[in-house]
Amino acid sequence: MFVKNTWGQHPIALTKILRINDDNIMTAKRILQGGEPAGPPSQHQRNHRQRILVVDDDEDMRRLNTEALVCAGYKVEAAADGAIAWDVLQFNSYDLLVTDYKMPEMSGIELIQKLHAAHMALPVILVSGTIPTEKLKRHPWLQIDATLLKPYTADELLARVREVLNATIDSVAQTA
Repeated sequence: MFVKNTWGQHPIALTKILRINDDNIMTAKRILQGGEPAGPPSQHQRNHRQRILVVDDDEDMRRLNTEALVCAGYKVEAAADGAIAWDVLQFNSYDLLVTDYKMPEMSGIELIQKLHAAHMALPVILVSGTIPTEKLKRHPWLQIDATLLKPYTADELLARVREVLNATIDSVAQTA
């Protein structure tokens, strides 16, 4: 089932799993209420145009990742596994894919392989409790832009997302 970010805030779960501190929660609330975000305004303005697809079979992780990204100003949609994400990718375009590695139906690696086979250029962050380094070595053409090892903080997720999106913007600007 395809899940959009229509659920409420879960600050207790956020603090337990992603270890978001009070400053992050206050910043997120200020952004949601239309206030100025932390950091340079130009970065926040960029976020409003950037769409991210989050894929994770763990409902809590999917919600927490989505919440952190939405609070940072990104447009986010989420899918519960790789098969659902593949269906969604057929009809929508995104600026970034953040996918878990181990999922039922279709793993994150299988999803990335399908993207590659379909010639769909999309930056990817692979998230996992164990990074599949052997699989990645066997398939260097998968072109994973970044990895993120669980458990991680919301700040680590947001930093990795900014790095990948900024690198993508910079490479597009250089080719233009």
